[in-house]
Amino acid sequence: MYFLQRHAMPIKARFEASLVLAYAFPADVLQPLLPPGLTLDTYKDFGFVSLALVHTRELRPAFIPGKLGISYFLSAYRIFTRYRTQTGQTLRGLRILRSDTNHWAMRLFGNKLTRYRYQLSKWDVQRTKQSFSVRISTPDHQANVHMEADLSVSALPPGSPFDDLDVARDYAGPLPYTFDYEPQTHSIIRVEGVRDVWNPLPVTVRIHRNGFFEQDLFRNAQPLLANAFFMENVPYAWRRGIREKLA
Repeated sequence: MYFLQRHAMPIKARFEASLVLAYAFPADVLQPLLPPGLTLDTYKDFGFVSLALVHTRELRPAFIPGKLGISYFLSAYRIFTRYRTQTGQTLRGLRILRSDTNHWAMRLFGNKLTRYRYQLSKWDVQRTKQSFSVRISTPDHQANVHMEADLSVSALPPGSPFDDLDVARDYAGPLPYTFDYEPQTHSIIRVEGVRDVWNPLPVTVRIHRNGFFEQDLFRNAQPLLANAFFMENVPYAWRRGIREKLA
């Protein structure tokens, strides 16, 4: 099974709309959640977990026309990480903690071809010219979400550890790489994302519920909203995964 989860095919898609939030935590809270080979990407002694809420269209293998791709909603919780390759290069990327989708095919094939931990959920998404609101209901209630973004107001959240919006954009995601750990071979699988257009818009958000951070994993720390960015109509692609065995 793990041979299939190495991201063997290049993939293309289009992000119709994407709301990405980054939460700051003390680094020692997040470090135990990382597998071997990865370290935290930190800023001012904080580590970061991002929540991406994405309306994706035309997802398909790169050799298939876009009209044959699938459209779905996706939420993904990722830790900002760094990985040092065998050649000594340090890469920034994301480590997936959990993914939720409203499409059965994404859950079925996503879990066969990746380790992104897809679960099926119910979504209610409302979009207007000035707002983007999302409600997610998950069977285990551990990733229920209810939040609203005001697209007309650009500002950092109160208490953000970032000094300005330019620094905050460095943690806006998605980063160039996504990392998987393959325990069967003690290896890191890295997948490179490719985008042509990337103009994240800082927005303000009102968070009514984010059940993921109510778990015991985060009991000893209060999540601090560090930034929130909105993007739309972004062509995106993922190259084939590369496996690198750890020492």
